[in-house]
Amino acid sequence: MILFDKQLNVFHLSNDQISYLIQIEEGGNVAHLYFGKKIAHYSGGYRYPRLDRSFSPNPPDSSDRLFSLDTLMLEFPGNGFGDFREAAYAIRQSDGSRVSHFVFSDYQIQQGKPALAGLPQTHGADDGIETLILSLKDDVAGLELQLFYTIFEDAAVIVRSSKVINHGNQPVTIEQLASQALDFPNRPFDLIHLPGAWAKERQVTREPINRGIKRLDCKRGSSSHQQNPFAVLLEPNATEFTGECFGFSLLYSGNHETIIEKDPYHQTRVIMGINSHQFAWQLPPTESFQAPEAVIAYSETGLNQLSATYHDFYDEHLIRGKYKKQERPILINNWEATYFDFNEEKLDALVDEAKELGIELFVLDDGWFGQREDDQTSLGDWFENEGKLASGLAGFAQKVHDKGLQFGLWLEPEMVSGDSELNRQHPDWLLQVPNRKPALSRSQYVLDFSRQDVRDHLYQQLTQLFDTVAIDYIKWDMNRSLSDVYSLLLDPAQQGEVAHRYLLGLYEFLEKLTTAYPTILFEGCSGGGGRFDAGFLYYMPQIWTSDNTDAIARLKIQYGTSLVYPPSTMGAHVSAIPNHQTQRTTDLAIRGNAAMSGLLGYELDLTQLTAEEKAQIKEQITFYKKHRRLLQLGRFARLLSPYEGNDAAWLYVSPDKKEAIVFYFRVLAEASAPLVTLKLAGLDPDLTYQSGGESFGGDELMQLGLYIDPHLAGDYATQRFHFVAKAPHE
Repeated sequence: MILFDKQLNVFHLSNDQISYLIQIEEGGNVAHLYFGKKIAHYSGGYRYPRLDRSFSPNPPDSSDRLFSLDTLMLEFPGNGFGDFREAAYAIRQSDGSRVSHFVFSDYQIQQGKPALAGLPQTHGADDGIETLILSLKDDVAGLELQLFYTIFEDAAVIVRSSKVINHGNQPVTIEQLASQALDFPNRPFDLIHLPGAWAKERQVTREPINRGIKRLDCKRGSSSHQQNPFAVLLEPNATEFTGECFGFSLLYSGNHETIIEKDPYHQTRVIMGINSHQFAWQLPPTESFQAPEAVIAYSETGLNQLSATYHDFYDEHLIRGKYKKQERPILINNWEATYFDFNEEKLDALVDEAKELGIELFVLDDGWFGQREDDQTSLGDWFENEGKLASGLAGFAQKVHDKGLQFGLWLEPEMVSGDSELNRQHPDWLLQVPNRKPALSRSQYVLDFSRQDVRDHLYQQLTQLFDTVAIDYIKWDMNRSLSDVYSLLLDPAQQGEVAHRYLLGLYEFLEKLTTAYPTILFEGCSGGGGRFDAGFLYYMPQIWTSDNTDAIARLKIQYGTSLVYPPSTMGAHVSAIPNHQTQRTTDLAIRGNAAMSGLLGYELDLTQLTAEEKAQIKEQITFYKKHRRLLQLGRFARLLSPYEGNDAAWLYVSPDKKEAIVFYFRVLAEASAPLVTLKLAGLDPDLTYQSGGESFGGDELMQLGLYIDPHLAGDYATQRFHFVAKAPHE
């Protein structure tokens, strides 16, 4: 899959779907030629033209004025040596210089993929993977830059990362090291990205890319509600089903940045990696620094195909362990039913109702530990709140199991309450600046996860808990952003490393914990979807999509999330009404259909439901169980966008295309409304499908479509379709 043409000095990475071309230019400068649809053979005719551009410097070893790094499409640009555009790296040397010039030195082509120590990473069988490692050197500074490119035979993706090695005899400071950079020639593009806020995560935003610099970033210590580490460049006329699209997804859960620059000649540069804001990593001689991975993906047929590429790739090559490609249980979480006000009698009643309805997992949320009766205390004290449960935590978990349900717990191990045994014993374990009182958020502080002693203490607490209570599921929460980012253990010169060291410590902790307890299903959470990123999916196969469980708000949240993350990763609950986040009242039908579009769960007081409501929920659960594999792991496609009108729709198609489930949602009723035609996608045009006693050709459903029931009544209406291919003899 990787070839090097020595005559042309060109590397060609390709599989059946894509090609990626790299040119070694004069002076050893590494240029980018092409990324996109597969080409069978590159003849050498697309070398960057030589042209004298005014005020664009020439490298000292250049033979004329026609060659400049300021205009060349580059694989991994720096500046200070003739390129004045945005850079992918910045290194301060011991003499204060920030000028580096990395030129090609050597290369390796490997079967398989080198492991990234301490970081989330994609993976797979060696015989289906090849990796190109380009070695670039700055002999003056004694530095080596390694660029990693991995191609998989079954995916339209290139996985990129970078590493700097200090071969000199003086320390240097890395102030920026991106995971990937990609330059595009003159062509128009739109940008899609996913900004948001708490309870309004991953809102699809599309805008044209104009001259100048666009920076998408987060400085909050997590990937954040405010800006997901994902972006798409696409043709201006591209749709869900047409046009070229290029995706960029970062496997990292902390501060990140994506920089998009359109230069004076309408070339577009995309850089993605760790946020360079206040980042400064001390790199002593002989040591190296590894950037996280970025997955760049290609589609020639629109956004749905790009999403399908990411969904398949992350399901197969990112998620690990027992729950990879496995059906996930339907859960009930007691939070919105009881909040902190629970006892065993209340919980028993919820468990009994859950069993009757067919729910499979009971999750005990906040309030079971320390002296926790509100959110003012006890984070960090991960031992039982004695007396709150009459049977004790282990006894109650056993009762849940005896009734045929699994048992789960909520945790927030990265945080600590001021009023806690842990904080009284170890006030120095907080992220905090000397002689300054750290900021509170939600009445809690942040533990310094860069410290080994902090991690060891928490690991001992959690393993004692996991070894004494029969736990099947853990919801791992993080309910504030990082502030006062300073570690009392590190030298003052290393404080620019703390945010990244926090992540490295957390990743180490999660690797150790999930390896020790491989049968526990871990679900990530950060005030809902504040850390919904590909990096966290390496450790936890599903993530709570948003604290906002309102079905109407979830249409946009889940639609945006689905651009890159598979439905099998999205926690989604049917919750109480009026909704606790929006105060909106919707019926069970639309709440159920929205929640079934992810990993179905419930979060309401089951004991307060009417007989009719229980019957509806029982029907939802029965339907979901019957079709769970299709809904969690089928081919997903978006049909109508809630960002473009009053309607939303999506569908799931089985791998053999013999079955499909479609969900339609209407937000507001309208007098004298136009009829809505819904065209399906991904079916077999030669098959005949049945639904509701009617028969349809696959081509008919995709080309003509079907009418949404014009008699749907009221606001917040929904319709569900189930199509099954007829046997040939029918």
